Amino acid sequence: MWRGFVLSILVAGCAAQLPLTPEDIRARKFESVPDQAVIYLVRDSLDSSDVGASIYLGEKLMITTYPGTYFRWVVPAGAHRIVGAGADPGRITVDVQSGRIYFVQQQVTLGGRVIGISNFELVSEANGRAAVLRSVLLAAP
Repeated sequence: MWRGFVLSILVAGCAAQLPLTPEDIRARKFESVPDQAVIYLVRDSLDSSDVGASIYLGEKLMITTYPGTYFRWVVPAGAHRIVGAGADPGRITVDVQSGRIYFVQQQVTLGGRVIGISNFELVSEANGRAAVLRSVLLAAP
């Protein structure tokens, strides 16, 4: 347990020192998109597990998150389901409207040897923005 905590702190510390990519700088502007919605998925650096968690948006595998990372999806209006891959039972459905921005917080706990269990929660804009600013944008797959 301590190993994961220490590793999370080290990763967060290293990530904070890296220069931001142009994509990360653009994503941190928190701009809405006309005729689309924006969903930020944020996995905070103080996560209780350091294992990667693969995440699907709908039926397509999109990303693998780690503590201190986030991802930005631009999606059409409607219901969008975010689910953990494989044995990860985590899931949330977010009903989004065009021109709006949504923040989903992901927390991963260990459910077995190295199997992470994702817990997703829709959070306020203020909390979501703060979590994004503490994190690093994941590269698009």
